Amino acid sequence: MALASLTALAALMIEPAQAQETRDTKPAMPGLSRQPSAAAQGALLDPNDTVVLLLDHQTGLFQTVKDVPIRELRANTVALAKIAEQARMPIIYTASEPGGPNGPIMDELAAAAPGAKYVGRKGEVSAWDNDDFVKAVEATGRKTLVMAGVWTSVCVAFPALQAKADGYKVYVVMDASGDVSEMASDVMLARMTQAGIIPMTTNTMLSESHRTWNRADAAKWGALYAELVPNYRAVVESYKKAQDVAKGSTK
Repeated sequence: MALASLTALAALMIEPAQAQETRDTKPAMPGLSRQPSAAAQGALLDPNDTVVLLLDHQTGLFQTVKDVPIRELRANTVALAKIAEQARMPIIYTASEPGGPNGPIMDELAAAAPGAKYVGRKGEVSAWDNDDFVKAVEATGRKTLVMAGVWTSVCVAFPALQAKADGYKVYVVMDASGDVSEMASDVMLARMTQAGIIPMTTNTMLSESHRTWNRADAAKWGALYAELVPNYRAVVESYKKAQDVAKGSTK
């Protein structure tokens, strides 16, 4: 309530030109001591305009991945889904021929993202060539897409390039995606960035979605950091222990 009151008071005190500039910005982001301009806010991911697309995280395809350890790929994909759930971003996932050699979708995904929507395909290699999938994306009304999947150079890159051409802002989470070789991933990464697609990691996705510790759900975000980055969990544990010892010594 105090933050809302201060914001309203400030709005009454600004000059007309400044008021117009404020109206041109996106909605306020709670918990920040300075609201960014529209340009600055647009430089980072906006969770309120974002859909997370998880493409072909299938156990058969995992066996062909050579550019990232499978354990890390699975863990990062789970973390990405949990980040989206925490930030209330819609999640749409899909699989190419789950009954074939590419295998079923990883078991952990359904547990990590109970609110996710599954859209089956009819043999299309690119999810963007499937009418039901694109309609599911359009139904969200959001224009920022965060994609991850297997293979990076095909199942992620094809819809990423197509969605970008159709006017979407597209991010690709590289460490929640896997490919048949480092070369395959590197070459397609170059092609995607040349097309204006933005590469990122799961940890960057977490921090860009989180933005501030000055929020009521800070503890839940902290738990996600601890899960995604075990070394950071060790930092927190050691800090807490040091604080407990310090408090004990002052008694």
